[in-house]
Amino acid sequence: MSTDTTASVSTHILDTSVGRPAEGVAITLAARGGSDAEWVALGGSATDADGRCKDLPALPEGTTHVRLDFEVETYFSNKHSVNKQSSTNQAEAQQDAPRVRDSGAFFPEVAITFAVTPGEHYHVPLLLNPFGYSVYRGS
Repeated sequence: MSTDTTASVSTHILDTSVGRPAEGVAITLAARGGSDAEWVALGGSATDADGRCKDLPALPEGTTHVRLDFEVETYFSNKHSVNKQSSTNQAEAQQDAPRVRDSGAFFPEVAITFAVTPGEHYHVPLLLNPFGYSVYRGS
């Protein structure tokens, strides 16, 4: 059993549309101490080439809820521009696949809110594609 008085958080993103890590996605972290408390922005970072964000700010003592905000619109816009320059966009090549908006993402941002317990580590992976996402508590 840990004797730490705060929880810790880490995350990574896998772009399931290409089966690769999502690099360069900006992530901000906010926390609050109780469901009625105000959110406090703690800072943020961006995913590395492995899709991991290893330097999120530490959570303050008394944190009970955490919010991770993933700014995915820019990631998909940049990716869409690269795909547009190539001869074939894989999703558009499928006749039954819906066209992606100009931004390249149906969800411009993903906000994940979860409860934490002091002394525990929370790894929250984001599985992402232009039309949906899934999250889970990892290890």
